[in-house]
Order: sequence, then C-alpha cells, then structure tokens
Amino acid sequence: MKKYMIPFVITVISFALAVFARFSKPFSDFYTNKIFHYISEPFAFISGLFPFSVGEVLIVIGILCVALGIPLMIILLIFRKNSRKKISSFSVCFALWVLAFVSVTESLNCFIMYGCTTFSQRYFESKEHPKEELVSLYSILIDKCNDLSEKVPRDENNCFELTIDPQKEAVRAMKKAAETYPQLAGYYPKAKPIQFSYFMSQSNLLGMYFPFSMEANYNGDMVRTNLPEVLCHEYAHLKGFIQEDEANFVSFVATCLSDEPQVQYSGYLEALEYVHNQIYKNKISSGYELTGNISEKVTNDWFRFLPENYWEENEEKELIDTETVSSVSTAASDASLKINGVEDGIESYSRMVNLLLDYYYPPENQ
Repeated sequence: MKKYMIPFVITVISFALAVFARFSKPFSDFYTNKIFHYISEPFAFISGLFPFSVGEVLIVIGILCVALGIPLMIILLIFRKNSRKKISSFSVCFALWVLAFVSVTESLNCFIMYGCTTFSQRYFESKEHPKEELVSLYSILIDKCNDLSEKVPRDENNCFELTIDPQKEAVRAMKKAAETYPQLAGYYPKAKPIQFSYFMSQSNLLGMYFPFSMEANYNGDMVRTNLPEVLCHEYAHLKGFIQEDEANFVSFVATCLSDEPQVQYSGYLEALEYVHNQIYKNKISSGYELTGNISEKVTNDWFRFLPENYWEENEEKELIDTETVSSVSTAASDASLKINGVEDGIESYSRMVNLLLDYYYPPENQ
C-alpha cells in the first residue's frame, strides 16, 4: 500500500500548493522570488547537459507509453493469468509515479507562478491609456524599426538576415535586463530546437517552455530573424514570468537593451506587429495613415514566421491536416491558460500592448 500512497500523496500536495497559490498572492510571490530559482536553476543545468530537448523526449516517451504500454498491459493480463496481480500492481504504481512527477514539475515550475502579483502591479502604476497614446506608440515603433532596418544585414531578397550568435546575444541581453528586473538574474541554459519543429509550425508556435525539464525550446524551422526575441521570451518563462504578456514584454525590454542592432530589431519588429494589430482590431483610423510610413525594408521583414515555400517543401511531413493541428493547438492553449486563471486565454498575448503603453506613458506623478 505504501508504494501507492507515496506518489498519491505527492500528487495531492503539489496540486494543493498550486490551488493555494491561486488564492494567496503573498505565497505565490514569496515562492517565485525566494524559492523558485533554487529549484529551476539546478534543474535547468542538468537538462542543459543534454544536446537534445529532454522535454521533447519525455513527451515522446509518454505518448509511446500510452500507445504501446496500455495494449501491452491488456495483452499480458489476458495471457499471463498467474501474474495478473504483479502486472496490475506495477502498472498502477508506474502510472502514479508518472502522475506525481508531472504534477510536481507543473505545479512548482508553472502553476504556482500564475498566482503572482502581475508585472504591471509590481512595476507600473495603473492608468487608462487613450487611443492617442496607442497611435503615438505606433509611430514611435515605426520610426525605430525604420531606423534599425538600415543597420542590419540583408539577403539577396532584401530581407533581414541574422548573422550573429542569437544564443549568446540573448543571454547577454537578459542579464542586462536583470539590472532593472532582478528576477532575471542567474543561470541561463542553452536553448534547444525541437526535432518535431514541423508540428510546432502547424501549431503556430515559435517557442515552448517545458516545466518538467526547465528548458527553453524553439521552432527550428522558423525564420531565424525571430530567434533573438523568441529566446528572450522563453528565458523569461524560465525566470518565473509565466504569463505570456509578461514574457513578451520582458523579451521586448531585453532586446531593446542589447548592444546588437540585430537583437534590437528582432524585438522592435515583434512589438510593432502587436501594436499594429491592436490599431486595426480597434479600428483606430487615425493610426491607419501611419502604416504608410513603414519603410519597404520593414515591410519585407515583419510578420515573417516561416521561410518562403515552407509548406510546399515539407508537405511529406504532414501526418495530420495542418488546419486541424492548428485548431486543436489553439483550443488547447486557450483552455490551459483559462484553467490557470487567465480569463482571456490566448488573447492575453496582446496584453503586452498595455505593458508597452505603461512603459512608454507612465502616470505624470511617477
């Protein structure tokens, strides 16, 4: 009985901590600021010793255990009548320990952080931002992108080409941002590309944070000019900024503080896309004419996710229809965020615009 109770109790305690954190900001803040780095950094260091994504391997193993393990268990129960008790005992015990591992890593490395005081509450004063400020921010970002677009290398198609080591520069940018936001200080593991990057592309994912391996992973097929911004975003998750809008904003701040124009441009382009979408989503006509100020080079660079002809060249990899994968992935991400208390689900990504407005237009008394 003990072999069942230990993993069961661990699972219950870990979920209880996650629930408690949801209703206690002080507890969640204390854990994130004082305890989390003692768990995350050693964990990240160990998984970083492997040249491949440990999280991806664990997911594959999990899928194989379900797809092959359950049928195998059923077959053994049918044909190994004398060993049914041992087979059942081992199967239940194994399942409970897997559940315990998943619940502990998800709770300690993810769920608890959702109860934290938000980034805006910690660093900014609340303020309503009129549409004029959003239009002004749009203009600022356009001018900045236009300027940086002249300072970065370009390929034969006049598109931004990444020529630096994005890994090295992203870590350097994050450590510089740590001077303003101390939570970002500490060890950063090497980010790793996902082997099943085509599936990530189908899911419209650029990066992925695995709580059960403490890794920053990215889509190896995406246009590499996105990489500096994506790496900083995933690194923000590793430091406890679990909300997507907060990770987006931290990434923006880090890339802007970089001394490397290619890193800056990657971050500013992402911010420009978010603000552009917000302008048009809210039908702010006064911002429309500013779009005409975007230079040809910036136009060549923004909203680029995958290389030209990517889908045609990788058609043989499509095991499941891309539209289906995308729909399921979006629904799953939306549901996961809402379960963790993010009421607007995937729409929360765009809340980065509010943080940008707080950053650029603080209250006059601040």
